[in-house]
Amino acid sequence: MSSYRIAPSILSADFARLGEEVRNVVAAGADIIHFDVMDNHYVPNLTIGPLVCEAIRPHVQVPIDVHLMVKPVDRIIPDFAKAGANIISFHPEASEHIDRTLALIRDQGCKAGLVFNPATPLHHLDHVLDKLDLILIMSVNPGFGGQSFISEALKKISTVRQLIDASGRDIMLEVDGGVKVENIAEIAKAGADTFVAGSAIFGKPDYKAVINAMRSQLATV
Repeated sequence: MSSYRIAPSILSADFARLGEEVRNVVAAGADIIHFDVMDNHYVPNLTIGPLVCEAIRPHVQVPIDVHLMVKPVDRIIPDFAKAGANIISFHPEASEHIDRTLALIRDQGCKAGLVFNPATPLHHLDHVLDKLDLILIMSVNPGFGGQSFISEALKKISTVRQLIDASGRDIMLEVDGGVKVENIAEIAKAGADTFVAGSAIFGKPDYKAVINAMRSQLATV
């Protein structure tokens, strides 16, 4: 696969200087800004909302990829679209009508994604693959940054890659959770093309060095 995308998660950034952080990480080579939204309901943590998305939007030209870990999900989607999100993804467990939620995201002018937790079955893809721009495989249980990669996710990534290739559609296959320099090549070999990394990038003093090291590993795939 010739094109890989690095998507730093601002969950691990310094929120006291968030505008500077997103500018710096894009200057260091990030392709996408990943935006983790948690509601202390669907997941046991509370993070950020549309106002923060709106605040960082003027600081970067790259896409903002909003991962909604909230339930119910439909009410907040238009707010994030208005705040400047380019991609909005959600968990099937958080929607009563997955097809309708995907349509809502697209009607707002955003790309639509579906997210799968480690134990979430892939059968939710059976009837909506033609409506997806992104599939996000969680390689940790959602809710907190800094967790270790769950290796079982590699099988799921491989299965989804086969589904995408068979469909002939241009769907991003994103992986989030425990991604770092040491395992990014293995994840890419399983079929991923977009890599969310939080503490692996924002937890280091030199963002460019980490992103370059990730790209060097990806070049070996």
